[in-house]
Amino acid sequence: MEKINKFIGAHVSTQGGVSNAFINARNIGARAFALFTKNQRRWDSKPLEEEEIKKFKELLKISGISVNHILPHNSYLQNLGNPDEEKRKKSLDSFIDEMERCNLLGLKYINIHPGSHLNEISIDECISLIADSINKAHEIIPNIIVVLENTAGQGTNIGSNFEELSKIISQIKDKKRIGVCIDTCHALASGYELKDKIGYEKTIKEFEKHIGFKYLKGIHLNDAMFDTGSKKDRHESIGKGKLGKEFFIRFMNDKRFDNIPIILETIDSNIWKQEIEYLYSLIED
Repeated sequence: MEKINKFIGAHVSTQGGVSNAFINARNIGARAFALFTKNQRRWDSKPLEEEEIKKFKELLKISGISVNHILPHNSYLQNLGNPDEEKRKKSLDSFIDEMERCNLLGLKYINIHPGSHLNEISIDECISLIADSINKAHEIIPNIIVVLENTAGQGTNIGSNFEELSKIISQIKDKKRIGVCIDTCHALASGYELKDKIGYEKTIKEFEKHIGFKYLKGIHLNDAMFDTGSKKDRHESIGKGKLGKEFFIRFMNDKRFDNIPIILETIDSNIWKQEIEYLYSLIED
């Protein structure tokens, strides 16, 4: 049998310390995982303790999970495209702190929701502010690759289509330190058809046209409660939503998604282990 090159995990808890992410990942049979390096709903956080950093790095060495398959997520509070300069600086300072945390832990990526224009500036103006914020962060913090996540099309959020993500990338000075994570629920919600073969291939072609697979650094593999174009960011357990089994079979056997972190953010953490096993069972010999 050909070697399996899909690396599936979930966004695991770090309660009690960031190193616990490895334990929680192992408990669900994960070969990849996502985590928060701080409380995602607070601006302030105490610095990572030296002992915890050491423990994290030790577990990274022995876990069997590569740094290429760990996708940290930034705080939900940050808006790098905020029209208000003072609020944008607060977001940027918080983002820089999280990038530094990733650096201290020996990680490679940080996954972000790009930002929101809040109906106060144009989409293009907001895109330029987001890119400027990322460029400034890059200048201060080395190594870390910023991974933009597509959004579901709700409210004033930037990034619900591949063109907007492409425009951000075009304004990033160091192209080696920018990437994209596709969230399958968000893609469906924003209007990209994925449920049938024609829609799936059309969406892939759109991604290749506007962004390109060289920038693809991860996947959030989620089913969706609502159908194509709903603009509703409501995740569902694998196979219990609108995407359908056909989509997951097609995805799991699509080599274009090999060798990147594939992260579940499905709604019932109690069945993550079963969901991961189910997804691997879909791989055809």
